[in-house]
Amino acid sequence: MLANDAQLLVLCALAEGPLHGYAINTAIERLTGERLAPGSLYGALTRLEAKGLLVEAADGTGRQRPVRLTGKGKELLERELRSMARVASTGLQRLGVSPA
Repeated sequence: MLANDAQLLVLCALAEGPLHGYAINTAIERLTGERLAPGSLYGALTRLEAKGLLVEAADGTGRQRPVRLTGKGKELLERELRSMARVASTGLQRLGVSPA
């Protein structure tokens, strides 16, 4: 299980392929309507890399340092999303609301 929402958001942003920090935050903003603070974003990247869930992509240029999910990162993201889907579905049922 992931330690916080920022890490999950970063993994979701990287699900389509390698991105650098600014592009990750832009993808998160498209998803949630909000950007992560720089400390939250880069802290999450550091923790995810330390856990072996992402690695630096080979196509980096200049100061931009794109990262991509590892196989382990993809597996964890899928597990987390499936778990969240079950929780959301159960919660909506208990509220008497049909899942969208």
